Amino acid sequence: MVLLVIDAQKEITNERLYKFSEFVSTVKMLIKTARENSVEVIFVRHDDGAGTPMTKGLDGFEIYEGFAPEQDEKIFDKQVNSPFKDTGLAEYLSEKGETEIIITGLQTDYCIDAAVKCGFERGYRIIVPQYANTTFDNKFMTAESSYEYYNNFMWNGRYAECISAEEAVLKMRSR
Repeated sequence: MVLLVIDAQKEITNERLYKFSEFVSTVKMLIKTARENSVEVIFVRHDDGAGTPMTKGLDGFEIYEGFAPEQDEKIFDKQVNSPFKDTGLAEYLSEKGETEIIITGLQTDYCIDAAVKCGFERGYRIIVPQYANTTFDNKFMTAESSYEYYNNFMWNGRYAECISAEEAVLKMRSR
């Protein structure tokens, strides 16, 4: 079991996100629990490319201070929505024999959706804790609608097990 923290970067981790405070406190709790129970915490950053605020080397690209990785924790960088495509993450997890991934981070309707579905297709057991992912309003859906659609309709029972954060904590403690 690993805890994956996806795209929680300074540029987009802000109060415009749906249930921002709950998201931050939930992810902090999950990271703390993982570290206390020898569950590896792995971070993924999205590089939008030159000329954007989320470009490698710029402050907006760096991981949100509230979730700061410890020195020995792995960070994988990506340029597409899936954290598994051309990042080395899949190979790393395979080498370690990992089969179960707890997915957290940003954004529900982009990179989290891709992580859930691509991870499922690769044979991982995917766990999505409640309020451990979030997003912004878009021109088609509110952030709340996007969150509810993916977490409560699209993923649960199809691609992932969507559970409370407390249940995720119990899984980490009992592994």
